[in-house]
Amino acid sequence: MPALEVLGGLRVVADPAALDGARWTAGAGQTVTLLRFASDDAFAIGASSAEVDDPDAIVEPERGFVGAWCTFDDLRHVTEWAPPAERPALAQGAVAGVPAKVWLPDHGPAILVLTAAANADVLADRLGWPR
Repeated sequence: MPALEVLGGLRVVADPAALDGARWTAGAGQTVTLLRFASDDAFAIGASSAEVDDPDAIVEPERGFVGAWCTFDDLRHVTEWAPPAERPALAQGAVAGVPAKVWLPDHGPAILVLTAAANADVLADRLGWPR
């Protein structure tokens, strides 16, 4: 059964072209999962450092999200929207009535559901997941 965990990494706000060319270093025992929230805003889960060619870039540690890997079938009964047909994709909408984002990588059935850490208890309760 999935369980929500704090997703640590780096939040970077920079010129879109600089984000396109950014290089990410994973923390020990981590891999980097890059989520582009907007053209100039990225969350690099598992990243410990970033090289971004933008002198005005904002690069800060991010620990304000929780998430869990699951399948969309685990969420189908609590979402009113269908997952995007094309992958990779970052979708957002309500999951069990809680604002969330869903990362659908380009391979496999596993997806990452994430929400603000402030919503962790409510989402876990509504999904019946452990905390």
